[in-house]
Order: sequence, then C-alpha cells, then structure tokens
Amino acid sequence: MTLIPNLIRKADAVVAWAGMGIAAGGSGAAEAIDYHADIAPLMRQYCAGCHNDEDFEGDFSVERYADLKEGGSKGEMLVAGQPDDSYLIKLLTGGTKEPMPPKDEPQPSAKEVALLKRWVEGGAAGPKGEDISILTMLTVPELPKAPGSRAVTALERSPDGKRLASARAGIVEITEEGQAPRRLPPLEGKVNALHFSADGTRLITASGIPGLNGVATIWDTEKGTTLRQMGAGYHRDVLYDAEFSPDGKLVATAGYDAKIGIWDAESGRKLRGIEVHNGAVYDLAFSPDGAVLASASGDFTVKVWRVSDGLRLDTLNQPQGEQFAVAFSPDGKFLFAAGADNRIRMYRFISKDKPVINPLVQARYAHEQDVVELALSADGKWLASSGDDRAVKLWSLPDLVQVKAWENQPDVAAAVAFDGDRLRVGRLDGSLETIPFDPGLVAAASATSGAKSAERGGECAKPGGKGMAKLEAKEQTGAQPVSLPVEIAGRIDREGDSDEFRFSAKAGERWVLEVNAARAKSPLDSKVEVLTAEGKPIERVRLQAVRDSWFEFRGKDSMQVGDFRVFNWREMELNEYLYCNGEVVKLWLYPRGPDSGFTVYPGFGNRHNYFGTSALAHALGEPCYVVRPLPAGVEPVPNGLPVYTLYYENDDDPRRRGGSDSLLDFTAPADGDYLARISDVRGFGGEDFAYQLTIRPPKPDFSVKVETAKDFGFVPGGGQEFVVKAERFDGFEGEIRVSLEGLPPGFTSSSPVVIEAGQHQAMGVIHAAIDAPVPVPAAAKAVKVTGVAEVAGKELRQSGGTLAEIKLNPKGAKLMVEIQPDGDSGQPVTAPGKPLELTIHPGETITAMVKATRLDFKDRIEFGTDDSGRNLAHGLIIDNIGLNGLMIPEEATEQRFFITAAKWVPDSTRMFHLRTKNAGGQATQTILLHVKRREPGS
Repeated sequence: MTLIPNLIRKADAVVAWAGMGIAAGGSGAAEAIDYHADIAPLMRQYCAGCHNDEDFEGDFSVERYADLKEGGSKGEMLVAGQPDDSYLIKLLTGGTKEPMPPKDEPQPSAKEVALLKRWVEGGAAGPKGEDISILTMLTVPELPKAPGSRAVTALERSPDGKRLASARAGIVEITEEGQAPRRLPPLEGKVNALHFSADGTRLITASGIPGLNGVATIWDTEKGTTLRQMGAGYHRDVLYDAEFSPDGKLVATAGYDAKIGIWDAESGRKLRGIEVHNGAVYDLAFSPDGAVLASASGDFTVKVWRVSDGLRLDTLNQPQGEQFAVAFSPDGKFLFAAGADNRIRMYRFISKDKPVINPLVQARYAHEQDVVELALSADGKWLASSGDDRAVKLWSLPDLVQVKAWENQPDVAAAVAFDGDRLRVGRLDGSLETIPFDPGLVAAASATSGAKSAERGGECAKPGGKGMAKLEAKEQTGAQPVSLPVEIAGRIDREGDSDEFRFSAKAGERWVLEVNAARAKSPLDSKVEVLTAEGKPIERVRLQAVRDSWFEFRGKDSMQVGDFRVFNWREMELNEYLYCNGEVVKLWLYPRGPDSGFTVYPGFGNRHNYFGTSALAHALGEPCYVVRPLPAGVEPVPNGLPVYTLYYENDDDPRRRGGSDSLLDFTAPADGDYLARISDVRGFGGEDFAYQLTIRPPKPDFSVKVETAKDFGFVPGGGQEFVVKAERFDGFEGEIRVSLEGLPPGFTSSSPVVIEAGQHQAMGVIHAAIDAPVPVPAAAKAVKVTGVAEVAGKELRQSGGTLAEIKLNPKGAKLMVEIQPDGDSGQPVTAPGKPLELTIHPGETITAMVKATRLDFKDRIEFGTDDSGRNLAHGLIIDNIGLNGLMIPEEATEQRFFITAAKWVPDSTRMFHLRTKNAGGQATQTILLHVKRREPGS
C-alpha cells in the first residue's frame, strides 16, 4: 500500500456514507447513482491505495473511470448489466482466490457492495463530466474549528529586513514595521514553508492537500497577488518546502510524496524531477551559488544533488532518524542537518560539482526530542534550533557550540527566523514572539581553562621546599594537624573507620596524596579524599555530556584498553573523554571496521583513568557519554544531557601503577585549611589494615625502557623493530626523545625516535648492512639507550636499559620487504642515503606500496591489523585493512596500502615503517612522513 490511502481513508469514510445516503436508501433506480458522488469515494477508500497510476498493482488502476473499465490482467472488471460476471464484484464478495481488499484492510459494508452491484446492473455509467483522477477530488465535511489561535507553521524575514512573512494554516500575512499586516488570499490546505526571493520582491509558499496534491505558489510581495503556481499534477501529496534558487530563476519543491521537483520560476515549467528518496522530503536548501540542492528526508538521509542534471553528489552519513531540516552556511563552506535523532550535524561541503563524500565536522546532541527547525543568521555566525522538547537554542559558528537556551516555551516553536540580533519565534499555540540575544555572547565551552589543571595541575603554584616530615597517625577526636610535606604511618583498625589530617595550603598549590598499602601487602583497599576544613567535598571539575551513547556487543572489565564498542562512535573523536558510570577514559584509536571498537589510552597495557576516577567494569547496554571538562563551579548551558560533578577523591591510582593503592593530585582552590581523609573503600578495617600516606609536592618525571622481540635476529640487508615505552609521573606529558648509541659495526638505527607529547610509546628500526659482520654476543650490552626530555624548563636524561642479544644469520633470509611510492603520494629518492618522503594533509588519505622479495617464503605476508602502521603520528592510521589486516597474499609480491590522517592532526615530520608479523618479523626501511596543513584556499 502507498501513503495515499493512509491519509484519506478517514475523510473518505465520511464522504462515502454521505454520498451513498440517498442512493443506498432511496428507490434503487440506477439513474440515481452518480459516479463521482457515489462510486469514486468507494474506489478511493478501498482500492486506490494500491491500484493507481504509480503503484499499478495487478496492472490495474482505478484513478479514472476509463482505467477501471479497462481492467487488469485478471479479468474484465465491469460487465455492464451483469454484476455476477464483473471481476470487481467477485473481488469484493469473495468470489476469487485472493479477495480484495486484503483481510487486514478495512472492508466495504454490505450496503456499499449492494450499491456497487446496482450500479453495474444499471450499466456501470461513467462520470457525466470530464473523466478526471479520483485522487484529485476530496470532499470533506465541515468540522467545527478548534478554539484558540491557529498554529504558526512558517516564518521568514525578507533579506532587506523590511518584511516578516508568517503562515497560519492556509493564511499568509506579510508585516512591515509600523504597518498593519497584509493578508494574502487564502490557500487550500496548510502552508508548511515560505521563503522570500533574494531581492525580496517575491514570496513562495509550499502547501497542498494531503493525499491529493502539492502546490507551490509565487506571490508578488508588494501587490499581494499570485504570480504563478506549480506542482499540481506532479506532486500527489502536500508540499513541505518550496525554495527559490539564489538567483531566483529556479524553484525546488518537495513533500510527502518523496519527490523533488525543479521548476522554471518564470514560466512554471517543470525542468526535472528527482524521485530517489524513500520517505517524505521535509526540507530543501540551495547552496549559495545555486549549483547544488540538499534535501532532508524521512528515510533517515540527507542527499546532495547537482541542480543542472539531478545527479546525486552525496548521501550524508550518520543520521539515526528522520531528517527534518537542512541548511547551507552563507559562505557555502558547511552544510547543517538535524532531525529525529536529537542531533545537529555539521558537514564540510566539498561535493560542489562532482560526487565526493562531505566529511562530518561536528555532531552535537541538541534537543531532548526531535529537532524540527534550523535557521542561520545572515552573517553566518549563529545558528538557531527548535525542538519538540519546547526549547529554542542558539549556537555559535563555526564551532557549533551552544551559547543560549530558551527552554520551556509555551509550545513547540515550529518556525524560527533571525532578524538581526533578534530571533522571531512562531509556535504551534499560535503565538509569535521576538527574542533578543547578545551577539557578544561567549560560549561556555570556551571557559575550559582550568579544566586542564583539574586533571593534571597545569601551571599551578608550587609549594615551598621543606623537608619531608615523618609521623604516625594518632587516636584523637577530630583531624590530626600536620605540616606538609609529610609521610604518615597509620592503620584503619576497625570497620567504618577513617583517619583525617588537617593541613594548610595556598591557592594554586599542588600536592600529591599517595598511599602505599596494597603494595606493602596490607589488605587495605584505600580511598583518599581532600575535604574543606568543615569536612565537605571539594569540587574538582564538572563534566558536561555532549554526546550520548551506550556499550554495544559486550561489556568491559576494569582492565581492557581495546574494543570499546559504543553506539554512534562515528560522532566521536580521538582525545575526547568518555564518561562511563563514574569512570573517565580517553579515546586513543578509532574502531577499525564492523568487528572492532575504540582503543582507549594509553593504547596498550591497563587503561588509564582521568580526573581521579578509578577503573570499573561496564555492562552491555550501559549508558556512556562523551563529556567536556569545565572548571569547578561553571554552570554550563543546558543541552538535555547530564552534567557530572567530580570531587577530589580517588580509589585506585588512575595510571594503574599502584594497583588498588590511591593516588590523588590536589590543587588548592583558595588559601586555607584542608582535610585529607583515608579509609577503606569497602568499609573494612582491622589491626593489619596498615597504610603509609604521603602528601608531597609533585615531581614531574619520566622513565623509559626499550623492548625487542624475543628472537632479535637479523639477516644481511634486513631490519628488526625496537619499541621504547615511557612511564610518566606527576603530570609530565611532554615529548621524549630516545636515542640508541654504540650499535655494533654494520648496524644502524632510525634513532632518535620520539615519543609524542601525551603518548607512551614509539618504535624504531635497526638495520643490518648487507656486509655487516656477525656481532659478538656482548655487543648488545654496549648499546646505550637514553631518553631526553624538557621537564619544568630543564633537560632531564634517563637511561632506558639495554637491547636483547643482537644475532645475525647470514643465510637465514626468507624475504625482504620495502615501501615504495605509489602514484603522486610520494617522491622517489634521488640522493643516496636519503629516505623516501611522503606528505599527507589532515583529513585526507594517501597511498603507498609495500613490496616483498620472496627468497624462501611462499605464505601470506602479514603486517598486522590496527597496529600495522608502526610509529605513525597519533591520529594517523593504516586504513581500509578489513578483518584480516594489511597483508600480501600468497604468490603476490606487492600490496597497496592507505594512510589516513584525522582532521585535527598538527603539522609534524615523523619516521614510520611496516613490520611483518611472520617470516621473522622483518621491518621495512623507515619512511619520512610529513603532515602539512593545506594553505587556506588550496
């Protein structure tokens, strides 16, 4: 069945009974039965939904009398004077194998069937006048009007700001400042949209009658007269939008019938139709140059079309519900869409003349219910949205940050329009309101300075350099006073017990509270807190949820870093915080296909936590949220998602080094006294629940260590990978450079390798020359591994241990692998000894080739899955790897691979390589990869 009968059946049921009243209850004379008055309503109600010129089920239509009489493929529908031989009557009376209408559809009554029989018996006369489509005719009874004002369904300000047009049902009013509103002649049906032409001299309205037709009407705004209409005969249902092209020469129409029409605005002639959407089309938008049209549909998509020929340029990804609104930014750089999935999405508009994927830039949770309307200011600095949650919101551009919310509106704001520094709002209760706003608003999101210090201290004042005092906890009433820094030995000697210590600190001072209990074999599972002098919690940070999600496929234990499968992951970005039922993690690596999830920091080992939270297990289906940190006390603009307040407390060391021992980084918010409290998180206690609590200044530091494969074996001309890993302490997150010195003769390395700021490992390659001599067993011990970093303005050097024994097998080579340029992604090496160089731009993908020389290896050559790109800068990945990862198939000797850079990756130059998972772990030569941002306009 199509959408048509669903819309017209209820009205036609009334019409059918009204139309049959005389004929069914009268004398029964055949001449009293009129086709359009008595028979057509029955055909519309019971048959036309499936049997019309578009659906044409059974090769049969009832739209016109001639179609009905012609019949279909099953038999002669009408045999004049012989109802028992007419296939139509047989269908209605069960005289066929498949009676009609279907059993699950409304059935004609006995009186209605009797009427049809008498009509056929009387000759089955057709219409007295023109044989027009019965779907263009609808007679409805007069119903009493609902009390109150009619809903405001559309609203727009003219480009020159002089006129405001508004629509209520079928009535359009044009208002000028200081003048009474001018009402245009009424239209049939409801006006769902109206728009001014660029010069303001014309207005177009989208209206129509559900189930019958859609009509776009162009008006002269000065005279209030109709210039022309278009859409009737093409659109078979009500229009939801009609738009002028920027130059005013074209009109685009769309509505419930899922069709898009492109029309000549001067003549009203249809130039082309686009019939691709599988659901109603609710909104249209022309690009500023008029070359592209975007459509928002109930089929959960937004599509982008080339106006000149109707070619589809893109279907925007991501939506999880019907899309009700679409708009281009005035400068044509961005495209916005919103709908039933509560979100506003912002895409970079690049498919301007050929099919290209328009990348998603931002996705914001905007309203607690459907987003029904979007409006952009003329200068492109602001976006307004309204939703079924009765809220109107203001967003700054291009960052798409919410800066203001007008909640609890009297009713849903179905229409929103900018008028300078005011918003015009039209609601379903019929009210119109002007809402001023301050153009100088600063988004609350920009007030995140201080959130960083809430996490790891930032540039906080340092405490004085006193020596460490040592003392024992005392049994006493109230908190025990201590002077910092201090090391306290104590015990939680009974259930529910806690020890408190009073200390003084100045505003901005950082202190680290560290517990040693579990590491000393104590059964205490410590929890440490910092409270006010009155014993109240101290707010550390506020986390405002900006995207909602939940765990899919499986839950998570408290240790895993990988496979965080969460709903709507494509809206998330690396380095964002994910709040999971009290635990905060940070996204490190994207999911790599349908059978994978996010990896969280640090990317290996046990996962790290943030803002003093501790690791927890998480259940399948458990809610989680992408959050943004705000300084303590900041009141964020409400967005319909939760706001979580975290206090200065910790259960387990967020970096997981101390097991169940606590570690808390505290920054004093003001001068004064504070309480440090220690307890067992479970409420346990006993004589053996001993602890050592140290309150000390932070000591930013790091350590490094080098790791290699267990079988660190080389072949002449081949390479082996080494990995350097870093531990970071007390907030140090800077870059670490690790060098290898003293390699045996004939061996070279890609050192120094750089562990990026905030990261915890890097990889390099040691190469053996083709003529390298076999090293002595002790050669590896002579290699010096050193990490160097700038900590607190001073250079700090740390030893990284030694390499495993370096072995060389002159005859053990099974294969050799190397990276070569592909197309224009790289430039061939011209100078001897210089590495191959590749360049990539953020947000883009390049290709290269990996080639193998098979010596004694015929199997598949595997390079790994999500870890196949060795030492790539954070935010770069080997892309399009599928479920099996990057590999060279059996008998093949080369494979193209793809490198993709996230759009936020900063400029950098870094060495990377590939390494086989089999065949002895052979590493390619290292490649110099440059990340360079494109110049504006390039």
